Amino acid sequence: DGSVDVELSALANGGRVVAYNNAHYGNVWAVLAAGRGKDMGDGWETRRRREPGNDWMIIALGTAGQISAIEIDTAHFKGNFPDRCSVQAALIDDATDQSLITQAMFWQPLLGDMKMSADHIHRFEADDLAAMGPISHVRLNIHPDGGVSRFRVFGKPTL
Repeated sequence: DGSVDVELSALANGGRVVAYNNAHYGNVWAVLAAGRGKDMGDGWETRRRREPGNDWMIIALGTAGQISAIEIDTAHFKGNFPDRCSVQAALIDDATDQSLITQAMFWQPLLGDMKMSADHIHRFEADDLAAMGPISHVRLNIHPDGGVSRFRVFGKPTL
């Protein structure tokens, strides 16, 4: 009914991975699965970066919504978790997956750079998030590289 927060990013709710720049280990789709990861293979892990930049993943939410919380879970990633994470977001009406890759670089920040720690659920509430209105797509940035077991975006559907 739109008054209750739901996990907008969940596979079960129609969330999907649109694109990613690296998936050296594990399964990128696992980041949207239910529960906590069972091991490092049950998550997204990128190779070590020797060049400048960061790794990223773009996710289409199952439905657009007003975002209330984000969780980034580094379960089982102890020596290979990202140093920092950030999230960019946008409300996209119609775009090809390929065009989103370029557009996402310019999306507004929803969550600024946040320090990560090993084997931990990092939860960020509304006070940590930029006020942006409805969101349909997010880009998870991991700096510079590493592993994420689960990524969850919670909010109230706006459709």
